[in-house]
Amino acid sequence: MSKSYLIKNARIVNEGTVFEGDVLIENGRIAKIDTSIGPKNGNVNVIDADGKFLLPGIIDDQVHFREPGLTHKGDIYSESRSAVAGGITSYMEQPNTKPAATTIEELEKKYDRAAQVSLANYSFNMGASNDNLEELKRVSKRNVSGIKIFMGSSTGNMLVDQQKTLEGIFQLDHQLITHCEDEATIKANLEQAKEEYGDAIPMRMHPVIRSEQACYLSSKTAVDLAKKYDSRLHVFHISTALETSLFTNKKPLAEKKITSEVCIHHLWFDDSQYDTKGSLIKWNPAVKTAKDRDGLWKALLDDRLDVLATDHAPHTLEEKSNPYLSAPSGGPLVQHFLPAMMEKVHDGTISIEKMVEKMCHNPAILFRVEERGFIREGYHADLVLVAPNRPWSVSRDNVLSKCGWSPFEGTLFKSKITHTFVGGHLAYNEGKFDESSLGERLLFNRD
Repeated sequence: MSKSYLIKNARIVNEGTVFEGDVLIENGRIAKIDTSIGPKNGNVNVIDADGKFLLPGIIDDQVHFREPGLTHKGDIYSESRSAVAGGITSYMEQPNTKPAATTIEELEKKYDRAAQVSLANYSFNMGASNDNLEELKRVSKRNVSGIKIFMGSSTGNMLVDQQKTLEGIFQLDHQLITHCEDEATIKANLEQAKEEYGDAIPMRMHPVIRSEQACYLSSKTAVDLAKKYDSRLHVFHISTALETSLFTNKKPLAEKKITSEVCIHHLWFDDSQYDTKGSLIKWNPAVKTAKDRDGLWKALLDDRLDVLATDHAPHTLEEKSNPYLSAPSGGPLVQHFLPAMMEKVHDGTISIEKMVEKMCHNPAILFRVEERGFIREGYHADLVLVAPNRPWSVSRDNVLSKCGWSPFEGTLFKSKITHTFVGGHLAYNEGKFDESSLGERLLFNRD
């Protein structure tokens, strides 16, 4: 039997409002929300949340937890632990592991592993390839978050570049997800950079090689295919202002079939920082200009961009220390996602209500996640308490991801996550973990 908790005096952020109140958690669910709730008996654990915000647990729709096959970088246990410390209670993990999750058999192995070790709730996307269309047709809409299509060269053998295959995939009745960068454009840009610099390509060339045009061409191709076949498409990690023109702010979100995501690193960093941070801010798609960053913020706030996520993708420092051509793209972000966004709440860039909409409500609506993403009676008690004025600095010794570093090292965050509940279980409490209960497989309300 799970413990009961009563969260008192919280500043509850939910569905466009902030209000003071109490939340009662019983049997893993939100049993009651009211302005004042008294404990019915002595078996309820009371948490005084005075001055803290109570948010729905974050649903991160894009992470790479590196298991199986790449576990020297991270694994489901280590990265889900880091996520829970960051207020992320549910995640959707990507298929480019070793072996890649391009068969239902390999996909289910990841679910089985998560059931054994994941501290957060989980789903794993099925990977598309040039030759697994028949397998994709069998993927459950109820039990699997989506089908991931790499329309760019990030993952080598998972690149889907055959037009006939793409046309077939876009006719599937499932949630489709794309990584969009045009391979031909990238290859041409890379050859040009090699001619100029040889093997000593500077890191600042990354957004020139993986350019605005590479992103726009590929994203437009995906959007055009989705319009042609009336597909349900979600485009990951938009990185340019130009791409935002491909999307609308149609309401309600539940009826919007073509949606998009932006990641924290594209909202935080810009290309002026490559000379100081080097490969630590090397991602695919690349961090681009300050003008692009400003355009992304504008589109996020006017609802052309629907979801905020991390694209958490750890690599070791040794790997990241390589020269441009061999330094991998990606970095650890789940632990610092919410504190970084709270900085933008503090400086007035985004309201806390809008932040919660993009990080909690919208992923739940878009993917049709069952009974999560909101603070509602009867829903799973996935909840996060944030102290808005508890400053702390990111340093290597408090990074929880297995890779042991962060692009945010040296950053002073004003807000601190104090408690994370996963399905009513207090998994994280003032820096300490309780691993006696694990997360659950996400379910999706789809016909």
